[in-house]
Amino acid sequence: MHLSESVTQHLATLRDYIRWGASRFNHARLFFGHGTSNAVDEAAALVLHAVHLPHGLPAGYFDSVLTPDERLEVLGLIERRIAERKPAAYLIHEAWFCGLPFYVDERVLVPRSPIAELIEGRFSPWIDRPDEVADILDLCTGSGCIAIACAMAFPDADVDAVDISSQAIEVAQFNIEKHEVEVQVRAVQSDLYEELQGKRYDLIVSNPPYVNREEWDSLPLEYHAEPRLGLESGETGLDCVRRILREAESHLKPDGILIVEVGSSAEALEYAYPGVPFCWIDFERGGDGVFLLTAEQLGEYRDHWV
Repeated sequence: MHLSESVTQHLATLRDYIRWGASRFNHARLFFGHGTSNAVDEAAALVLHAVHLPHGLPAGYFDSVLTPDERLEVLGLIERRIAERKPAAYLIHEAWFCGLPFYVDERVLVPRSPIAELIEGRFSPWIDRPDEVADILDLCTGSGCIAIACAMAFPDADVDAVDISSQAIEVAQFNIEKHEVEVQVRAVQSDLYEELQGKRYDLIVSNPPYVNREEWDSLPLEYHAEPRLGLESGETGLDCVRRILREAESHLKPDGILIVEVGSSAEALEYAYPGVPFCWIDFERGGDGVFLLTAEQLGEYRDHWV
């Protein structure tokens, strides 16, 4: 008997398929970390997508019986997740960030930055007058998730979403139109600040590539499904971050702030710039490696960036 026939004979409900999928994922030793942290949540994402149902269903729905076509659709997604070792978000072309759905594919990273928590809080307490924020820059925007979420949080601000990759800009533009924020958000293909013509911002926020080469080589296969350009950044992981720091002051307003995620390269950053008072942000929902510097601090330590 073929596997699909055997499975569909013994499994019937949403609950059955989520449990079975999670067991298959754990047996296959998949890696989770692209929007979900465990096999059950990953299986639920795929199963619910296959049957066109949202997350957060009332408990009673999980006893619903799948149709024959739905069962085959679920099986196909679960088997692809195991065979291809791609994050679930790439299989269903959807990831959530700041409570918003974004289209994603292999041209961009899967959104997962803890910066979402800062956006939801409108960067309090570091921005004490959020209604006066007029200009925001999202460097290395990828899918555009940070830029678009910032536009939602600061409805009176103009937001530039910048990426060096033309393919990433295509995805970002799609999401800008999807969320109908074209009036606020501009997608710009640029090597960091290159095409911004001296424009200054109240806030520069970035989740740039920060993985060092050795770490890149050892990452699980799920990460290697993502664009290397968005992850790996030289021998120490700081190639891109150094350039962001070097030019940030000239693109910030006098009271502006810079917020950058460096993740696992936080220790390398502090070693590279001893004495710089990086403000490392704590997150209630987990995550680390995000620093803040003010425009004043960037100017004070200008010689360090050269």
